[in-house]
Amino acid sequence: MLRCVLAVLALAGTTLAGSEVTELKVDVVSLPEECTVKSKHGDMLTMHYTGTLDDGHKFDSSYDREQPFTFQIGVGQVIKGWDQGLLDMCVGEKRKLTIPSSLGYGERGAGNVIPPHATLHFDVELINIGDSPPTTNVFKEIDADKDNMLSREEVSDYLKKQMVPSDGGEISEDVKQMLESHDKLVEEIFQHEDKDKNGFISHEEFSGPKHDEL
Repeated sequence: MLRCVLAVLALAGTTLAGSEVTELKVDVVSLPEECTVKSKHGDMLTMHYTGTLDDGHKFDSSYDREQPFTFQIGVGQVIKGWDQGLLDMCVGEKRKLTIPSSLGYGERGAGNVIPPHATLHFDVELINIGDSPPTTNVFKEIDADKDNMLSREEVSDYLKKQMVPSDGGEISEDVKQMLESHDKLVEEIFQHEDKDKNGFISHEEFSGPKHDEL
């Protein structure tokens, strides 16, 4: 459910790095008996993960949603700590990632979910490796009035729709926090994406998943 949300939130995190000079830490927890293929730049990865802060607070987990997360690695769909820390990984392998804020959400954090300058801890498991690029054109999905420009209202509505279960299921506490702070998240996205500061994000400015054709 949150795949597109995380992809869009990654846009806000790409230029919000703090000044800390710390490094990504990758610990291999377990390896499968056989490993014929390892993840590489451009692959579609399907992961299970749990994310926590330094104090142990869990801010997100695909296990809780019973739905793994699929994304394309190395193209900016996720935070830099994931793009770097999930390479050369085998299907079935488990890792622990310790991600400095400079490779996460930087000095601004992400709403009320990720505080500023936060070090992120992820327990990850690689479920599948694919080679097909994503078919979802997120720009078109957000652009409700089809004018090839994204307004704050359109981005806000899109985020809300992605966060709320379509089947009317119960909303987790983490998602409730994201909903409460989504106005701040929208502003962070516009700070990064609205290059000419005209109040709209054009197709050319938008760095999220999109097709070349409109």
